[in-house]
Amino acid sequence: MLTEPRTDASAAATVSAELALAAPTRLSIRGVSKSFAGRRGPVQALAGIDLDVAEGQFLCLLGPSGCGKSTLLALVAGLDFPDCGEIHTDGHRVTGPGRDRMVMFQESALFPWRTALGNVLFGLELKPGLTRAARREVARYYLDLVGLTRFAHAAIHELSGGMRQRVALARALAPNPSVLLMDEPFGALDAMTREKLYGDLQAIWSQRRKTILFVTHNVREACVLADRVAVMSPHPGRIVQVFDVALPRPRDINSERVAALASRITATLAGSLPTETRR
Repeated sequence: MLTEPRTDASAAATVSAELALAAPTRLSIRGVSKSFAGRRGPVQALAGIDLDVAEGQFLCLLGPSGCGKSTLLALVAGLDFPDCGEIHTDGHRVTGPGRDRMVMFQESALFPWRTALGNVLFGLELKPGLTRAARREVARYYLDLVGLTRFAHAAIHELSGGMRQRVALARALAPNPSVLLMDEPFGALDAMTREKLYGDLQAIWSQRRKTILFVTHNVREACVLADRVAVMSPHPGRIVQVFDVALPRPRDINSERVAALASRITATLAGSLPTETRR
């Protein structure tokens, strides 16, 4: 059970404001295309992407390697720019990185010279108006949220892969963004650790209500986590079909209803692949 952070009166209002639920953001992607220079000429990664993500919605981008999922995520993050088309958050055009959008990568990308708490503090150090005490209270709250209270002062090399990803999740949540962008964050973990994190992430999303754009090539993972699943085809990347996931939460990856939906999505995914890939 999470408890309210304890702090002195002078910092209480600041901490409360930091922990207040950020208003969820609506994402709008219109006509987005992106190409890269290749040895044999331009390589088109994305073509004519149109996609909407409602406020507080959890949407998974699902597709095989090379279909442009991570490229699209980078464009939404403002880490790169489309050749044509526009991306908007609540009607504001994305022109670069912003505090309203935080990214969590497949690798934890933690600073090895910092403790778990120190890594979560990193994003807060760039936020104006926070005292040192307030930053530590907020960071401890998010470590508690991901179940790592006891490991606040642990060195990164002392943590398992799953624990490192929990620290990375806490670090992404700590600045209280409206949008969380997750690029296959569980892809390198073992099956048992992934399944535990599926439950944890569902609980955290239900509590914090972030708009989440989650990249995966795991069909069942998408069915367990998402409100909607956008299936992408490769060469170039396009949205083939969007599935609504009307299953009650929390979801179990081994449930029959998840398996049934995964089978339907897999059939669509297989049908979108080039003929030579399916052989």
